[in-house]
Amino acid sequence: MEPVIQVSRLVKRYGIKPALRGVDFSARAGEFVAVLGPNGAGKTTFLRILASLVKASSGNIRVAGYSLPRQAAEARLRLGMLGHQPMLYGDLTAAENLLFFARLYNLPDAGKRIETVLDQVGLLRQRNDLVRTFSRGMQQRLAIGRAVLHNPQVLLLDEPHTGLDQEACEMLDALLRQVASQQRTIVLTTHDLARAAALASRFDVLSHGKFLASTAADQVPPDGILAFYRQALEAAR
Repeated sequence: MEPVIQVSRLVKRYGIKPALRGVDFSARAGEFVAVLGPNGAGKTTFLRILASLVKASSGNIRVAGYSLPRQAAEARLRLGMLGHQPMLYGDLTAAENLLFFARLYNLPDAGKRIETVLDQVGLLRQRNDLVRTFSRGMQQRLAIGRAVLHNPQVLLLDEPHTGLDQEACEMLDALLRQVASQQRTIVLTTHDLARAAALASRFDVLSHGKFLASTAADQVPPDGILAFYRQALEAAR
């Protein structure tokens, strides 16, 4: 089975500063990969390149069978992205925001799908409220709905639990487990090792622009994910 995401020799520089240094990465259908690493490791840059929001300086990237950046438009139809910004329109309602994105994806029966997603993220009652009246947590809920609206083959999540209360975090976890059960590919960055351990099927450690270690969830050492993470960082020093 061909990987759904395939990255080789990926380099990204900002001026003379390297953010990613010859990264190799792959993920198959059904894999839920948690990318762990300290601030400044290159995690957000890596996800933004996979989402075709940032161009690599060099390297080869394929997402859902399409080469980036040449076939970015085709790849975007098959991926969902949740970054640090919600990418929502404040002067539209929750339902209108999702309808806008549904039309971009040419979703059939969009009204029914929008109702389902709003219910999943706990915003069905607020469907007709303007997004600019939403709290940070409510906007994050709706942004999660936007990311999964079109049932993407690949879901990219950059610190998705940020701004969510405990109830909303549990909602998101349940939604991610549902997406993963459909043999879709998820790549998530997080600093919450306990939450990553409860969700992911694989853990990759990124630091100083390079992947240092990778392990499947069933191969995590007896002393746990924190020990694996620390060992990876220590070995790179």
